[in-house]
Amino acid sequence: MTIAKKWLWVVVVVLLVLQVAQVLFVVHRASPTWDEGDHMFAAYMMAHTGDYGLNPEHPPLVKFLAALPLIGRDLWVPTMQNRDFKVEAYMCGRDWLARNDGDRNQLVFQMRLAAGLLALAFTLTVFFAAREWFGDWAGLVALTLAVFDPTIVAHSALVTTDIAVSLFFLASVYAFYRYVKQPTVPRLLLAGVVAGLLLAAKHSGILLAPMLVLLIGWELIVAPKGTRRRLALRLSGAFAAIVVIGVAVLWAFYGFRYAARPAGLVLSTSLADYVRPLSHFNAAAIMAIAHWHLLPESYLMGLVDVKRMAQYYPTFIFGKVLSHGVWWYFPVVILVKATLGLLALTALSFFAIFTGALRKGRELAYLLVPAFFYLAVAIAAGMDIGARHLMPALTFVFILAAAGITALAAKNKRWAWIGGALILAHVVSALVVYPNSMAYANEAWGGPKNTHKLLSDANVDWAQQLYQVKAWQDRHPGEECWFSYFAYPVLDPAVYGILCHPLPNAITGWIGGAENTAPVATGSVLLSAGDLSGCEWPSNRVNPVAQFQSLEPTESIDDAVFVYHGSFQLKQAAAMSRAQNAYALMEKGKKPEALALAREAVAIDPDEINSQMALGDIAAASGLKDDARSAWQAAIATAKQMEPDAQAGYIPDLEAKLKKL
Repeated sequence: MTIAKKWLWVVVVVLLVLQVAQVLFVVHRASPTWDEGDHMFAAYMMAHTGDYGLNPEHPPLVKFLAALPLIGRDLWVPTMQNRDFKVEAYMCGRDWLARNDGDRNQLVFQMRLAAGLLALAFTLTVFFAAREWFGDWAGLVALTLAVFDPTIVAHSALVTTDIAVSLFFLASVYAFYRYVKQPTVPRLLLAGVVAGLLLAAKHSGILLAPMLVLLIGWELIVAPKGTRRRLALRLSGAFAAIVVIGVAVLWAFYGFRYAARPAGLVLSTSLADYVRPLSHFNAAAIMAIAHWHLLPESYLMGLVDVKRMAQYYPTFIFGKVLSHGVWWYFPVVILVKATLGLLALTALSFFAIFTGALRKGRELAYLLVPAFFYLAVAIAAGMDIGARHLMPALTFVFILAAAGITALAAKNKRWAWIGGALILAHVVSALVVYPNSMAYANEAWGGPKNTHKLLSDANVDWAQQLYQVKAWQDRHPGEECWFSYFAYPVLDPAVYGILCHPLPNAITGWIGGAENTAPVATGSVLLSAGDLSGCEWPSNRVNPVAQFQSLEPTESIDDAVFVYHGSFQLKQAAAMSRAQNAYALMEKGKKPEALALAREAVAIDPDEINSQMALGDIAAASGLKDDARSAWQAAIATAKQMEPDAQAGYIPDLEAKLKKL
């Protein structure tokens, strides 16, 4: 059953207006997330100087779009210090935002609005694909599911890559479907251009190639035997053309220049050095592509970065920190982060398929093959950090769920009532937690107040709560506070007028910026969910605020920052902060001061492994072999109390240092 054209477009417009209203409010109240300062600064430099080397871990498309409001604007730029490219981009991004925008959020908001245009394109593509494949009602249902989905709302206008890659995965598959159904040169060209936009959106876009190969295989299997040879030649040629056009579009985003940085500048780490931790096969393949300049240098650096990150990234799930990925992580994320209404509708879609109510074989193949392939790759990759990484698969689920319920409703009107109730449940569940959509968990898991106990990172807390923390501080004038902030020092709460003492975290250990923490804190301790979970550490024993996991917070800010009032022992944090600062002094050549601070760290908490390691390293550099040996042996003893997988990150390196003595 179709809908009158007039009313169809009225409903579409109303839904899009609701989408825009939701997203505008969410991004206006959110401070920059963990990655956005890096993306935004790199966007400005890329657009104004052609520098693709500041943020090579992400391709240029979203950054170019976000930079549109900055065209013609001469903004202050911090002096480059030739640091590691990630440190350079993150820290320069922090200073660039602080100087040009401060706590006003005007520049951030403008760049988010530009990037947010992709969110509208995303939902419209969901609608058009669902409508063409399964009819008007399926288009409206899929659009409704997408417009109100909490994960989509939370990420829709951030200057990050997740909405873009979700949009162009669906658009690429949809464009290929339209070519296969009616092969014409314009449709083939469009499929190639959209594939290029996908490659320029995120590195995972390369997964389109095996998806299309699988879809071509399906087309050949179901084709009449007498036509398969000719069809194979045509589809193989189309695939080759899409690859060539797509790669050409990708090169266009890099200005058809191989070098990542403009003349006179080089990457802080060469591509040859960056590939060394990879397997021989992967490293050789990357370097061969680089030798022949088949892909831009910056793009290749990003591909390598994806592989490197997946090798060591820890996982937090069900309250436990694991030093490795687990295959069941993303299935759990789906069950926690999807609304119960969407889960039920998806289950009904498979019921509709198995009962024969939903029979469109080609359309189902173009939904199920990409969705399941992407999910399988995400499971195998081992980089378990958030529902946002599943958004490309979620895109196809919206359409599948809509197709299933509309097919069932066409058979029996009772299914229309059931479907309507489930769609309403999806919308209500999302709106109940709005605007705190980032921390969404469905009712079966206790809602957003429990999400931080189950998952971490952008599932709960992407460090976007600084305005809300400032409002808390304003309600507690004169109260001394300590703040463990997930993005510190990549983003500085002081810029937003937050006067709490910063607590050390994994990033201060990487970049620096820790403050020597007092061993006892009396007042209020505020903990970001990411730091409370310890998701950045390979073992919970290393987490300097792990003791708070067993305490009930006095207050909660956006279900992602937790406030504890009272007097607390912070020995582990105090020791860790001094160890991190001791390393910083060592790098500056101040060995005596570094050694004294490392000894102070161990004295405060003799079991803190970072302090033991710092003392060993600094003592060895100072020629104090006995002190170094004793400290490293203590660190090994501490490491042996960790989980077996976490021990591998410490013990081999420490034993190698002992052998050198």
